[in-house]
Amino acid sequence: MDFNFSIYTTSLMMESLEILPSNIFPAFIFGTLTYCTILFLNMTVLLTIALNRKLHKPMYVLLFNLPINDMMGASAFFPQLVSSLLSQSRSITYSACFLQALLIHLYGTGSFLILSAMAYDRYVAICCPLKYNTLMSPNNLLKIIIIIWILDFTLIGLLLALNYRKEICRTQIVDIFCNNPSLMKLVCEDTKLNNYYGLFVTAFFQGLPLLIVVFTYIQILITVVVKRQSDAKSKAIQTCGTHLIVFFCFEFTTLFALIAHRIETASPNLRRALGASVMIFPPIINPLIYGLKTKEIRQNSIFFFHKKVSPTKQKNKFSGVKTQLQ
Repeated sequence: MDFNFSIYTTSLMMESLEILPSNIFPAFIFGTLTYCTILFLNMTVLLTIALNRKLHKPMYVLLFNLPINDMMGASAFFPQLVSSLLSQSRSITYSACFLQALLIHLYGTGSFLILSAMAYDRYVAICCPLKYNTLMSPNNLLKIIIIIWILDFTLIGLLLALNYRKEICRTQIVDIFCNNPSLMKLVCEDTKLNNYYGLFVTAFFQGLPLLIVVFTYIQILITVVVKRQSDAKSKAIQTCGTHLIVFFCFEFTTLFALIAHRIETASPNLRRALGASVMIFPPIINPLIYGLKTKEIRQNSIFFFHKKVSPTKQKNKFSGVKTQLQ
């Protein structure tokens, strides 16, 4: 089979950011600070969970995967964005564009799967507390995490692979970052198979998590109402309320962004805004809501930083006492 390897180094052109020349440097600073903030917040949650044995529980082990996933998505989006602002060039090679699209789709679908697993964990904890240690045993927890990442890499890898070895007739990426719909629009050949498989992947990753989350939270609500325990109610509201809000916001924003690529009359500005919001807001909000707002993680993260600072203070204090004695 004759492969057209020239496309791998072909330069593509992404949509203009439409930023005035006077605003380019402030936009570069803002983008860099946003990326650094995302890395700091998510690394704080990661280190807090990793370095505290008290947090080595199923709920936090599942949560551990979310910052990894968010940093992968942010790292696929922000470095390329800020570098294009600095160079004032929106060109990107086909291979780099493919890699960015792969990582961005892995991030999006990974978020759905991880949030679904977290919803299942809350369902077992609140509705089946006596079976929690059995259902969420270390072996079962490891199986859940492995299934999440295998599904993510397998289905998304195949989705992007269907585009990778095809000749392209265009070089214009119809978005501010690379994704599968924009890569499909470059292809010369028939893309029916890509479309059908893309619809299947969209339905699977949008529909399955939605069913899991809706089912688990209905069961949680029923359990809370039946038990009529105020502490169970407050725990359910605190644990699940923000989870639902973030999940549905991510669900509908992602869905509308994907649908906008399939509707010719959809506003390009709306498509860009929805796409950018999916890449910017969840990696910032997730560590704040699921991490730093969670009491145990917040307390342990404060203790972690305090422990790092306190030895220096104690050393200075000891030196001062020693000086006074002399």
